[in-house]
Amino acid sequence: MRTLRVREDNASEEASLRALESLMTEFFHDCTTNERKREIEELLDNFAQQIGAWRLCLYFLSSTRNDYVMMYSLTVFENLINKMWLGVPSQDKMEIRSCLPKLLLAHHKTLPYFIRNKLCKVIVDIGRQDWPMFYHDFFTNILQLIQSPVTTPLGLIMLKTTSEELACPREDLSVARKEELRKLLLDQVQTVLGLLTGILETVWDKHSVTAATPPPSPTSGESGTVCPPRDLLSNLLQSPSSAKLLNQPIPILDAESEYMCSLALECLAHLFSWIPLSASITPSLLTTIFHFARFGCDIRARKMASVNGSSQNCVLGQERGRLGVLAMSCINELMSKNCVPMEFEEYLLRMFQQTFYLLQKITKDNNAHTVKSRLEELDESYVEKFTDFLRLFVSVHLRRIESYSQFPVVEFLTLLFKYTFHQPTHEGYFSCLDIWTLFLDYLTSKIKSRLGDKEAVLNRYEDALVLLLTEVLNRIQFRYNQAQLEELDDETLDDDQTEWQRYLRQSLEVVAKVMELLPTHAFSTLVTHHREGNEEPDSLPAHVARFPVLQDNLEVYLGLQQFIVTSGSGHRLNITAENDCRRLHCSLRDLSSLLQAVGRLAEYFIGDVFAARFSDALTVVERLVKVTLYGSQIKLYNIETAVPSVLKPDLIDVHAQSLAALQAYSHWLAQYCSEAHRQNTQQFVTLVSTTMDAVTPLISTKVQDKLLLSACHLLVSLATTVRPVFLISIPAVQKVFNRITDASAQRLVDKAQVLVCRALSNILLLPWPNLPENEQQWPVRSINHASLISALSRDYRDLKPNAAAPQRKMPLEDTKVIIHQTLSVLEDIVDSVSGESTKSRQICYQSLQESVQVSLALFPAFIHQSDVTDEMLSFFLTLFRGLRVQMGVPFTEQIIQTFLNMFTREQLAESILHEGSTGCRVVEKFLKILQVVVQEPGQVFKPFLPSIISLCMEQVYPIIAERPSPDVKAELFELLFRTLHHNWRYFFKSTVLASVQRGIAEEQMENEPQFSAIMQAFGQSFLQPDIHLFKQNLFYLETLNTKQKLYHKKIFRTTMLFQFVNVLLQVLVHKSHDLLQEEIGIAIYNMASVDFDGFFAAFLPEFLTSCDGVDANQKNVLGRNFKMDRDLPSFTQNVHRLVNDLRYYRLCNDSLPPGTVKL
Repeated sequence: MRTLRVREDNASEEASLRALESLMTEFFHDCTTNERKREIEELLDNFAQQIGAWRLCLYFLSSTRNDYVMMYSLTVFENLINKMWLGVPSQDKMEIRSCLPKLLLAHHKTLPYFIRNKLCKVIVDIGRQDWPMFYHDFFTNILQLIQSPVTTPLGLIMLKTTSEELACPREDLSVARKEELRKLLLDQVQTVLGLLTGILETVWDKHSVTAATPPPSPTSGESGTVCPPRDLLSNLLQSPSSAKLLNQPIPILDAESEYMCSLALECLAHLFSWIPLSASITPSLLTTIFHFARFGCDIRARKMASVNGSSQNCVLGQERGRLGVLAMSCINELMSKNCVPMEFEEYLLRMFQQTFYLLQKITKDNNAHTVKSRLEELDESYVEKFTDFLRLFVSVHLRRIESYSQFPVVEFLTLLFKYTFHQPTHEGYFSCLDIWTLFLDYLTSKIKSRLGDKEAVLNRYEDALVLLLTEVLNRIQFRYNQAQLEELDDETLDDDQTEWQRYLRQSLEVVAKVMELLPTHAFSTLVTHHREGNEEPDSLPAHVARFPVLQDNLEVYLGLQQFIVTSGSGHRLNITAENDCRRLHCSLRDLSSLLQAVGRLAEYFIGDVFAARFSDALTVVERLVKVTLYGSQIKLYNIETAVPSVLKPDLIDVHAQSLAALQAYSHWLAQYCSEAHRQNTQQFVTLVSTTMDAVTPLISTKVQDKLLLSACHLLVSLATTVRPVFLISIPAVQKVFNRITDASAQRLVDKAQVLVCRALSNILLLPWPNLPENEQQWPVRSINHASLISALSRDYRDLKPNAAAPQRKMPLEDTKVIIHQTLSVLEDIVDSVSGESTKSRQICYQSLQESVQVSLALFPAFIHQSDVTDEMLSFFLTLFRGLRVQMGVPFTEQIIQTFLNMFTREQLAESILHEGSTGCRVVEKFLKILQVVVQEPGQVFKPFLPSIISLCMEQVYPIIAERPSPDVKAELFELLFRTLHHNWRYFFKSTVLASVQRGIAEEQMENEPQFSAIMQAFGQSFLQPDIHLFKQNLFYLETLNTKQKLYHKKIFRTTMLFQFVNVLLQVLVHKSHDLLQEEIGIAIYNMASVDFDGFFAAFLPEFLTSCDGVDANQKNVLGRNFKMDRDLPSFTQNVHRLVNDLRYYRLCNDSLPPGTVKL
């Protein structure tokens, strides 16, 4: 190994280059070990830190062709400029500023593109530091490069890099410098945009001359004429004034021109991302961008490329498509700006006009296949950009444009409609549905804000909405859209839904939003009528032909009964021909989807419109009841079919969806119930009784889970939402009671068992609507509930040991099963009644009392079985939340005391440190129970406060304080917050005088050590990396200040205030919780505003004095720049400026270790 010394000696330089090349080759060789790579890395890092290393790097750059060596040399320069530039002698800086651009000019054509781009970035980094003061020709050089034909591409790369690095610079500049750079760049915008326009126009004109120009259309206006905005609006979807130009054949560009235009468009897209909309963006520039946007929808050129066959032509075709994508990126950057100056509005209209012109080109054929195949042939990215444009138009600008009466709304929606329903991909279709959703939301909010114009608005859009609804419904049906729907994956879960479920859900959301706007149309389209055949949806006719659809599929389903034959093993569906099975499969899938649609519309039949839409809703509900009963009676879920893997799931799904759709109408049934109560109608009784006849046979272990759970959910809704008085007396309900309380009956799967028990309990516990207290039959319902709970908890209560009968020995696992099964049911019953009337909760607790006592007696025996403790504490937590008043004070105290005794420090440590997530969950649930206790108003549980605080601060906190894991911390701090928030007077005794003379007399402080310890814990939590805990605790402190004036209290103000401000400022400086910058800034303001004088006069100078890594002069500058503003926006801006500049100065001051390094 040769020694590398930083000195100018030709032989030595040559030797160093060879050494570096061999090191680099060794580093990237497959056989080099990680340990050796680390050694090489260390050598290279140390070399880069040396003063003067850059000279050798300059030699390396001009003398090597090794990519690795060049990249390393440029990294040394990058490090020098961004981290050490202040310490570099001015003579050296001048040399670097002169040599690097020369190097770039000399070699830019031969350098690999990534090396060239890196070299550009290094030169721009120098400009970022030195322009204009020490590098006055930095930007002038870039402009000269762009203007010289030989170096135009290089100039454009430099320009784009400058826009990226200077307009939105990183943290390593002072705020003043960032503002200066932005202003300098803004001064150059007009010049730059003029140059870019010139480049694009020149290329276009040069190549257009050779293209065959068609004769001008007599209808199109001259390109130079300017339409007033009003005319522009009415012609928004006509050929734009520049149509003659836009109709010219797209020129064939050579590769060099293609490359230059793509660079120019990339520059524009980045410039548009930060420059404000202004007159600098001229009509001619916009028109030119639209010329290039046409490259994306020019299928002819693509076809030519593929016909000519050569791979080069195909690449050319792709490049042309890419120009279109880049041009659309530019358009979308402008579209995304919400703030449009008045003078720019006309330009915006012109942009819409030209984009809609392109949209018409894309969707212009009436033959549906051709439109779809056109979209399929376009570059996928181009279609995505076009969809982005439409989304931005609808979400940002429609409100602005649509208010003009001349805006041709229907034509625009027709275009959007064609574009949506000819999308070649599912993702593209989803994106378009999102745009329709935005449009429907806009329409809904517009109608709500202008109810007087409701009819006029709806009339304007009615045909479009009806057609949209019809087509979306068609798209979810195999009858119309089988090929596409069969491509959807219905097995793989992504975000808890399959691709098919997502498709259906998004479609049904659109249906529901149309229903909200046009209820009558939507209902008749879905439930009674539909459009016929496969006619393509390309216009918005006033009248839409319709054809029955839900009815068709229902008839197929209800007609299956005639094909059922009895076979040896049971019943069989006698449909075997492959074509018939396929048709049946499609019909059942469609019926399932349409049932979901019917369920989704349930909310539009209740409330104020109940009476007006009663007969429609009744038709739906009667039909749903009929379908569910039919499925249950002929047991379609157990029938053998010719294609069991397909048809059986279909039949089960239709049955489950019919139950789910009926459940969706439970709120309508509840409203009907209160009406029926007044009229005592038999019709309602029949509906509910028949529904129960459909549900009861399904509550069985022989029924598939999907169907069983749908039935259980419907039963719960009848019991909880509808609550008819006669429900308990229906024979089918009696049957369910008997089955659930029969010890010998096989238990349902856990989830179903819990749901059925909840329903039965609610039938007995929940008050009947519209009946006075004396008609609620509480005594008999109470007895029945007690016997229900007794039956459900029989085995569990037998677990309690007593003197007469010592506990019988049972295997631990069996005991755990009994505990799990019983507590999951009881906990759910308590939870479902927790928000109900006092009487319901009273009866519930009476029935549960013995089981609760058994749980408390068993608790100590299972303290070391964290899975059992977890379930028991869940049960107690639910009891405390729902029934603590009914449990009474003495027993509640007994429970709390038992828990406090059991959770010793040793037990807590065992749970948290050794039992993994279950152990932590146990402690979290215990803390949650204590949260309920400390929030209880009145004096009842106040005696527990000292032991609860002591448990938190002396037992739990020491165990978790230093652990990096977030387990338990969130719950502990929530408990501390609730303790303070709901028991403020435990710490601050407020006297009448103090409250009258606020600010004169200080509140009396009690339990000061505990308060200080809690605040200390909050302060410590801000030094930990967990961002969720940080956010939660900051919110708690801010809440205590808002509600209790925490920051104003003497103890906080005098001993803690500036400690907290200091910690929060340090967090900002270290960038450890950058996502919370805004929240931290506001908290600092709220703390400082308690004592602004103290903050400015004492804290800030002290904070700056204690800052290391900055010199006295820099500290003075930081102090001076922090203006004494006392309003929130200015103050937080000053805080962020201080933090940014402090970080910047530290970066500048990083000292350089001298010395040489051997390579």
